[in-house]
Amino acid sequence: MGERERGPQDIDTGERMATLARATGDATKHQARGEHETEEGARYTVDPAEVEALIARWPEAPQTAARQLLGQYGAPNEATPTKLFWYRNGPWKRTVLTSDVVTHNFPSPHSDYLTQYIDYRVPADQFDALARFDGSCLVDRTTGEAAGRCDSEAANFLTLNLMHDIVSGKTSVEAARQTYAEQMAAYTLGRAAPYAERFQFAVPAGGTEDPDESMIAGAMVRQTVGKVKDLLTGGEEEPSRG
Repeated sequence: MGERERGPQDIDTGERMATLARATGDATKHQARGEHETEEGARYTVDPAEVEALIARWPEAPQTAARQLLGQYGAPNEATPTKLFWYRNGPWKRTVLTSDVVTHNFPSPHSDYLTQYIDYRVPADQFDALARFDGSCLVDRTTGEAAGRCDSEAANFLTLNLMHDIVSGKTSVEAARQTYAEQMAAYTLGRAAPYAERFQFAVPAGGTEDPDESMIAGAMVRQTVGKVKDLLTGGEEEPSRG
């Protein structure tokens, strides 16, 4: 069986246990060090000449965005043939620019290729509202991050400012969508558009993560009992759903 044909079911029990142990150990060490997940990447810088060689083959729109970001934030911290990464650049926790575009029609047809992250805890009961507001407003409960993914930094400021207004109860989803269209039109025409120019709220500096709670200990005990029964009876009972 080739590597590409292997799946989770093909990993033996010993390696499955070792994988869980390694992941648990890494989590404990990371928590003890108290390091932020962007600190390691921020220590590197890519040579500008290498960046130019990479983006030379990119589509025009993300290539132009790459040069704008290079002028504003300097060389990225990491680069691949299809992606550039900046860490701790300006007000952003992380900026990812890609040559792979995603078609998006709100508020007007365009392509998404610029994703910018901040630390922000979104309550779980607000995820649905944000999905209805803008499909390119991205939230991650575990890491405590929120991101805007669009075609410009201005659009990402706008997305996240309105996200905050929705989460804080300042505005509704419908009103936020209308404000987005108005502010983006104003910004494009060179009129005042503060929501597209800077953050209108204090961006958290860490402490937004939600690691959830562990439930594996009890499950491991129950499954160990089941494993012993399997060995004694030669069968395997259905896993418990409750």
